[in-house]
Amino acid sequence: MTTLRLPYYTLSPAVYTPMTQALQGLEKGPLANELIELVFLRVSQINGCAYCLVLHTKALRKSGMEQIKLDALAGWKVSEYFSEKERAALAWAESLTLIADSQAGDDVYQPLLKLFTAEEIADLTFAASLMNAFNRLAISMRQ
Repeated sequence: MTTLRLPYYTLSPAVYTPMTQALQGLEKGPLANELIELVFLRVSQINGCAYCLVLHTKALRKSGMEQIKLDALAGWKVSEYFSEKERAALAWAESLTLIADSQAGDDVYQPLLKLFTAEEIADLTFAASLMNAFNRLAISMRQ
């Protein structure tokens, strides 16, 4: 177990509070919470954020997601457990997480247009971006 370097959430409330409010906004948006949590979990897997892995796995279990689907998430591209919508969302989230390499290419953006509304695509983009930010806070501050 590591020691928290700085309590960033209390030291910078003017920044942290709006970030948590943005998460609450996503919960009230058009996307299913389960899909948002799935994106959060996948982004956290890629970034290696242990704190967020536990948090979002618990949330998905609580929502009723089957353990087999959680187990298969890292291999979603070849797994039978994910819907076309989930695959498109996960591909987008991975592309945004690895943006230095992917540049959020049209190959992952175009499928979104067939499966999601413009508002849902915006929310998916915010979800992946916010989780990347939260992962970087938690990892760098050893949460």
